[in-house]
Amino acid sequence: MDWISIVVFVFFMLYASACIFITLVGLPGTWLMVAGAIVLTLCSTIWTDVQLWSWTVIGICLGLAVSGEIIETAAAGLGAKAGGGTKRGMVGAIIGSMIGAFVCTIVIPIPLVGTLIGAIAGAFIGALIGELSHSDPIAKGELAKSATGAAIGRVLGILGKSGIAAICWCVLLIAPFV
Repeated sequence: MDWISIVVFVFFMLYASACIFITLVGLPGTWLMVAGAIVLTLCSTIWTDVQLWSWTVIGICLGLAVSGEIIETAAAGLGAKAGGGTKRGMVGAIIGSMIGAFVCTIVIPIPLVGTLIGAIAGAFIGALIGELSHSDPIAKGELAKSATGAAIGRVLGILGKSGIAAICWCVLLIAPFV
């Protein structure tokens, strides 16, 4: 690896580290990391004859990013189900977390915090609405368990996605030297 590749690689790894941290607040850090790796792979021929990463490594990172999204999206619904909720509660938690993240990003002007608060509150409210829309009456305690499970599931989903982003970071760190 020549000196310009090393400098670019170091700056990219710092950028990728920041991507892991923004994943913790529910933003698409893994996708930004993979997009940056794709751009560097395409542009690396400008300063060297050797690519930093092979297309196989990029494909592995894309697969990791997809699995991170699946984990994050499904976690709220699975949390509602683990709390004793129905399928309506699961769907409500998933839809509520997406809507909550979007709305609170606009309503709460604190960068990154509004998205995280909105996703967790949206999962709770979505599961609650989903359970209330069910034809069979459910006890208030069961509603709270389902909604709390959805909120906890959303938090665990964000942590799982951040773990996937860290794995992607490690793959991108090690691959050029193997």
